[in-house]
Amino acid sequence: MKQPQIWKDLESAAEILKKQTGRETLPDTLVVLGSGFKGFEKNLSKTIEVDLSAIGSMPVPKVEGHGASLVIGELGGKEICVLTGRVHLYEGYTPAEVVFPIRVMSTLGIQRVLLTNAAGSVDPTIKPGTVVLIKDHINFTGQNCLVGADARALGQVFVDMGNAYDKIWRQKILKREPIIEGVYAGVLGPSYESPSETEMLSRLGAHVVGMSTVIETIAARQLNLKVAALSFVTNMAGGLGGVLDHEDVVELASESRGRLHQLIKNILGVDND
Repeated sequence: MKQPQIWKDLESAAEILKKQTGRETLPDTLVVLGSGFKGFEKNLSKTIEVDLSAIGSMPVPKVEGHGASLVIGELGGKEICVLTGRVHLYEGYTPAEVVFPIRVMSTLGIQRVLLTNAAGSVDPTIKPGTVVLIKDHINFTGQNCLVGADARALGQVFVDMGNAYDKIWRQKILKREPIIEGVYAGVLGPSYESPSETEMLSRLGAHVVGMSTVIETIAARQLNLKVAALSFVTNMAGGLGGVLDHEDVVELASESRGRLHQLIKNILGVDND
């Protein structure tokens, strides 16, 4: 039987990663850094860094606030790997390209993924500077990485999303960190939401809105990876604040970087308690 092209691409990228890192497998935990969490990989020791442009079909992040490498290292005596940036649908990438890094790394042994992002608040009580632990999402991108023959070659495409953001992992996090939970609305972007869209999202039960994360979560769940996700609120959504500007998002994220890095450290340490 002819091997599906998706498996050829994944195996090719995985072989390059093995050669670049000198390892046959990756640590079991992957952290994906979104806007606001940049530079977390500098907290790791004994690091190996691979430029994503050197890995076959791997898409390379270009948006401001995102890195473009995979870093493997130790944190608190435990190995993890960190993807220093991500690509987005709004850049013109397909859903399959957006989730390609997670799919590759799943073939090399990762078991859980901590996703991070910057988001706007659609809840007047959740102010900029707040970190929200995502408990569920609404996919408003109009796209899904499980569509098509390639996704079917990777496994079951009728994936149960009832526990998309692992409840047990979330409970451990909440016992240690005084952060709130909320629902993330994933939209296509890149334009920010209109006031009417903000009202709609709020009425539908969303607390924060952003342009990433949901597609990656869907891919991870198809592969039976555990997922947790953090949104750093950088602005009030359209109609709830002033004029929205990506530079303001990057600036607030930069000012909060130390606090956000410490939060990730604490979250990754919950299993060691």
